[in-house]
Amino acid sequence: MTLSLDVMSLGVPEVKDAREFYTATFAPTAEEHGGHVNLDLHGTGQLALYGNEALAADAKKDTPAPDAGFRGYVMTFIVKQPTEVKNVVDAAVQGGATVLKPAKKSLFGAFSAVYRAPDGSIWKVAAPHKKDKGPVSEPAVPTETAALLGVADMKAAKSFYEALGMKVDKDYKHYADFHPDSGTCRLGLMPRGTLAKDAGVEDGGATGFAAAVLHRRAGSREEVDATLTAAASAGGGIAVEAGESEDGYSGHFTDPDGFLWKVTAA
Repeated sequence: MTLSLDVMSLGVPEVKDAREFYTATFAPTAEEHGGHVNLDLHGTGQLALYGNEALAADAKKDTPAPDAGFRGYVMTFIVKQPTEVKNVVDAAVQGGATVLKPAKKSLFGAFSAVYRAPDGSIWKVAAPHKKDKGPVSEPAVPTETAALLGVADMKAAKSFYEALGMKVDKDYKHYADFHPDSGTCRLGLMPRGTLAKDAGVEDGGATGFAAAVLHRRAGSREEVDATLTAAASAGGGIAVEAGESEDGYSGHFTDPDGFLWKVTAA
């Protein structure tokens, strides 16, 4: 059993509007599945768009989606060239995004920008160099995507995910991440206040359901059960007991900081 971030599911006010925004911004491959849309981010992970109420109901949450405050996580989209960062952000702004940090040279991520999407999620777009060092791809094709989680205790959060089989890649005082499987999002950890500051927002303000679920596609029902058991033993919680669902067989757990995961076997 090894946990991986196969899909990042976001709750949005209107799935149709969100699909148009993300398609214009990232140019992903899109597939409709009933009431939600799956977006393949050029082989570096998948994004799923659900209506806020549908995502909350599936997780047995009855609280509303949060306001514009910090939800505790930041999605990242890593490209090759600084010009590609600018192009992605320009496309996002045209679609209604709000710039939180304009594109510029930076220490953490050589060239980066941060914006808030119309659905309320925060995205950081970054390139490893301060100047273009090759052809500019249009549309920009990411080298990787990641979900950065703001946590209260780096050591405890890291230990939790290691207990679920994830292997640490980078490990610093204020940042750690795990080796991503091919075609999946990278998972990273930062102290919550540090992550909020890096995103250019105040730490606080959001209330209720965070409108985000990290999704693992398991290989069997036994793996679903084993993952939930391991999560509970490692300091997490069972949010929804495993059972039959529209996806086949699934259950939800939370990590020590309350981030919600769904594990599914088709």
